[in-house]
Amino acid sequence: MPNELSVIFVTFTGEKGKELFDLPKAPRPDEDVPAPVRFLPDYDNVLLGFSDRTRIASDEHRKRLSTANLGVLASFLVDGFVAGTWKIEKGKLKIDPFIKLSKKVRSSLDEEGEKLVEFVEL
Repeated sequence: MPNELSVIFVTFTGEKGKELFDLPKAPRPDEDVPAPVRFLPDYDNVLLGFSDRTRIASDEHRKRLSTANLGVLASFLVDGFVAGTWKIEKGKLKIDPFIKLSKKVRSSLDEEGEKLVEFVEL
């Protein structure tokens, strides 16, 4: 007999055998489609909420996200993984990448960053 959640959601099996839920009509790209670049704010729950944070940030990179007073810096994702930090100074986006960025990724960051600056400056 299906449980109540399976009537509302479709289920999948995760990499470690855990049951995962999603909306029936939600878009699900193929596994080989790269995730778009994303900017995360200070203290974002994506960085704080995972029990296994290596799913989004390597241990080496995660150490660079914390400040001495336990702050969590704003970061950006490349293909779903933390790739650096960002801040806005004098109306300009400043990024500090942890990895070498391709021209294509840098262009995507610049494009998305322009939207971010515009939003923040409203």
